[in-house]
Amino acid sequence: MLKTPLLHPQILEALGRAGHGSKVLLADGNYPASTKLGPHATQVNLNLAPGLVNVTDVLKVLVASIPIEAAEVMVPDEGPEPEIFLEFRELLKNATTFDRSEIELTEHSRFAFYDIAEASDVALTIVTAEQRIYANLLLTIGVVT
Repeated sequence: MLKTPLLHPQILEALGRAGHGSKVLLADGNYPASTKLGPHATQVNLNLAPGLVNVTDVLKVLVASIPIEAAEVMVPDEGPEPEIFLEFRELLKNATTFDRSEIELTEHSRFAFYDIAEASDVALTIVTAEQRIYANLLLTIGVVT
């Protein structure tokens, strides 16, 4: 009987325990979540079948449900920026931020991203079935105003 778009009990529980500055990892279907899980992170598997559920599906719901103050992405060593980053930026325009600023994507190399995503401040890792590469997104929970 919730009015929020977020209904998943385990995700709600993990977010309820998280606070300002805690992080949420949205992992694509290639991310090694079982070996790169933060020591305090709850892992939720939404990877039903390839392409079901995608990172952008989860991001839409989280943007409507929690304040977000920062976003970090994994980038390839060379080549163009992954196309999904355009979708991330577009969806993050609707995010609630403390100072109403636009959220920039902070870029990290693959192994630097792994280190950040398995740190002690990651409260939740959501594993998706996203098939697009470099579709991992690490969100920092902001302040409720």
